[in-house]
Amino acid sequence: MIIKKFQGKTENDAIEAAKKELGNGVVVMNVKEVKKKGFFSFLKSKSIEATVALEEEPDRILLVKKDVVKPIPEKRTVSSEKQEQVVPSPMSASDESSNDKVLEKKLDSLQNLIEKQLQKDEPKKNVVENKTVKKEDRDEDENSNVRFLKLLYNTMLENEITETYANQIIDELDSVIKPNMPIDFMLSNVYQKMILKFEQPEGITLAKKGPKVVFFVGPTGVGKTTTIAKIASRYSLEQKKKVALFTMDTYRIAAAEQLRTYANILNVPFCIIYTTDEMQKEIEKYKDYDYIFMDTAGHSHHNEKQRDAMNEFIMAVDPSIEKEVYLVVSVTTKYKDLLSIADAYATITQYKLIFTKLDETTCLGNLLNLKLHTGAKLSYVTCGQNVPDDMEDFNPQKTVKKLLGGNKIS
Repeated sequence: MIIKKFQGKTENDAIEAAKKELGNGVVVMNVKEVKKKGFFSFLKSKSIEATVALEEEPDRILLVKKDVVKPIPEKRTVSSEKQEQVVPSPMSASDESSNDKVLEKKLDSLQNLIEKQLQKDEPKKNVVENKTVKKEDRDEDENSNVRFLKLLYNTMLENEITETYANQIIDELDSVIKPNMPIDFMLSNVYQKMILKFEQPEGITLAKKGPKVVFFVGPTGVGKTTTIAKIASRYSLEQKKKVALFTMDTYRIAAAEQLRTYANILNVPFCIIYTTDEMQKEIEKYKDYDYIFMDTAGHSHHNEKQRDAMNEFIMAVDPSIEKEVYLVVSVTTKYKDLLSIADAYATITQYKLIFTKLDETTCLGNLLNLKLHTGAKLSYVTCGQNVPDDMEDFNPQKTVKKLLGGNKIS
């Protein structure tokens, strides 16, 4: 793993510099303003520093480590070699300690919490006759690592990360930890790995030409219409883009009237769509707009007939017009139901994910569960009914910190 810092006048400049050197696969770990030093520092313009990480390719890692790692004559499997290549050794961790200062600061409270819990959990004494002091010391170090892994594992389960993915994370960490390895390094390692699993969030962007038609799909009761209003408000009021609101939800009069009300407040066009032909004509009317946000009827994901009808509308959009589909789900939905919903909509089209109702739960494990199950990009999260305030871009760093520390971390 490569961890580097880049500076620029703005956050975008710093991230672009990182992508230019390391490629588009970089993951932003932290962004902060760098204070200028010196007597006349107040005269200098501010600078933004971005800390990014990049999972190295096996071939590249071998070239970097060729002169510093001695070959081991033992027979090793391909999987074990791959694990050792992608995870930094204690030697490389010390070399990169300066780059991890920002991460260590972000994890201070989490580290203190875990250390306190480790002190409370007294290790079980396992005194074996005829064992040397050196062996006992080594056993104590190994026992400390085991207790740390157990605590980390239980924390993830408490946050409702499914056992499959929790075991996967623990296995990855267990393969690299060694006796006397400091807790902050192990925490930093798993923190970075989990952020990389989430990947960079991807929100709605402008089309290269003409409007971008954005469909919002999902089951009933997850807050699709309110979410659309929040997103429309961001792009219309904050970014001054030309936005139109369409609805295909002709099953519930209240849903259409709710979106009409939001459209009137935002002073943007509103249209109810009944057929695919009508949709194409209305899209043509707003060809000079930036975005057309399309609300759809919520229904049971088991209803194949309604899914097929929705698919007809999505596929009816002219191929020359860019379109995206966002699956809106509630983080409070049971894990098995989320899998069923995600799999059902995957038969229609590719989609990105929006999670709602984060304010109604203390467990965010489903964000990681569904991300790893579907491979879909996460885009936005909502945490209340207020329009447009209770919505934000998905933040991997913030989410991972909560998953590792639960509600005990502020």
